[in-house]
Amino acid sequence: MRGRTIETPDDIAEGLEALVRIDGRLAEAVEKAGPVPLRRRAPGFEGLARTIVAQMVSKAAAAAIWERLVEEAQGCEPDRVVALSDAQCRRIGLSRSKEATLKGAAEAVQSGRLDPQALCLMPAEASIAAMTALKGIGVWTAEVYLLFCAGHSDVFPAGDLALRKAAGHALRLRGRPDEKTLREIAARWRPWRSVAARLLWEYYTTEMRRRDVLPAGSRDR
Repeated sequence: MRGRTIETPDDIAEGLEALVRIDGRLAEAVEKAGPVPLRRRAPGFEGLARTIVAQMVSKAAAAAIWERLVEEAQGCEPDRVVALSDAQCRRIGLSRSKEATLKGAAEAVQSGRLDPQALCLMPAEASIAAMTALKGIGVWTAEVYLLFCAGHSDVFPAGDLALRKAAGHALRLRGRPDEKTLREIAARWRPWRSVAARLLWEYYTTEMRRRDVLPAGSRDR
């Protein structure tokens, strides 16, 4: 069974207090980041589709693409996404690879091979394995879906470029850590790694003055 979920600002506050006790280096990041928002989305295909759209584009670009997708598909039901033509996908701004990923996920949901609601009730490792079995969905997409849609308390998308930059700066490391190194660092922050990710994203947007991220830098292909 999965553990607790992050549902309220009080959960965030509890997690931040615990993180500072676990790793005193994060105290300065907490102070400089200011309020750390919850940023939850409803679980389901729409939440997964939004995460796929956000792969390897800025927050602003993802929002614009999403708006066009909803307009062209008249919503975000799996059957409507599958029915989008290539011409519509180009107007939306989807690359061919992202179109294939999005439609593949929609078809998997249609057929019952993937249940976005059930993914939220599974242990993170099993849920990530189920999502990454689909072509085009990598660990970053799966982890971000679990963080924002499922509310998992202990997921950390270490492949995210903004998180790597923020961790390097906030922890005063020698340069930007690679994904493997950051995962090793984040292991210390269990069972609050999702709150640590939120903290570092907020630190990046405030202290490092980059407001067009969250999340940013998917490595999925």
